[in-house]
Amino acid sequence: MVQRLWIVFAALALAAPAQQRESLAYSINWPSGLSLGEGSISAVSTGPYWDLALKLEAVIPGYPIRDEFRSRVGDGLCSVSFEKDSTHGSRVTSEKSVFDAEKKLLKRETSKGGKSESAIAACAKDALAFLFFLRKELAQGRLPPAQTVYFGAAYQATLKFVGTHQVKLGDNRVEADRLTVSLKGPASTTNFDISFARDATRTPLVIRSQFAMGSFSMELVP
Repeated sequence: MVQRLWIVFAALALAAPAQQRESLAYSINWPSGLSLGEGSISAVSTGPYWDLALKLEAVIPGYPIRDEFRSRVGDGLCSVSFEKDSTHGSRVTSEKSVFDAEKKLLKRETSKGGKSESAIAACAKDALAFLFFLRKELAQGRLPPAQTVYFGAAYQATLKFVGTHQVKLGDNRVEADRLTVSLKGPASTTNFDISFARDATRTPLVIRSQFAMGSFSMELVP
């Protein structure tokens, strides 16, 4: 269940910003509104590539969680590489995926020695790259069709526009577009919704999802 929680939070990644650098801060909150932890997202232009990073640090009582996801994307927001390092309680994992667009091949390697290869499309996208793509599409008035994204394993991502609503951001209220997202993986399906600001870069404001422990949210810090 915790792994599903962080797959959801990872979906709050950036989409291609107009500037050469972007940095956002988030608060991860309990259903009561009390803070569970914090996260940060950054994107930096490095010549022909964009380097993306998402860091999360939170504490469920007796269960510390630290996650860091790094993605490099090239032309067309196609993934070049994706790395993740995670500490969930006493469990520590690390892995790296390399996307070979020419051979249409994904090579994945874990810190425990696991290796695998799988066929991919010429412009495959990891979870961070897909959200870059999503924000770009929303800014142009389009909603992407269902497609495969990679977060270690392959997930089928399906999106639906729900409508507009007001989101509290500090002392202000901001109009936002709300989307529901379904991620169907090899062993589970996760459903959640994301609210995007109606600004030029479609800044992700809030993500919410229902779990056995209740409803959690990750909210932009103004």
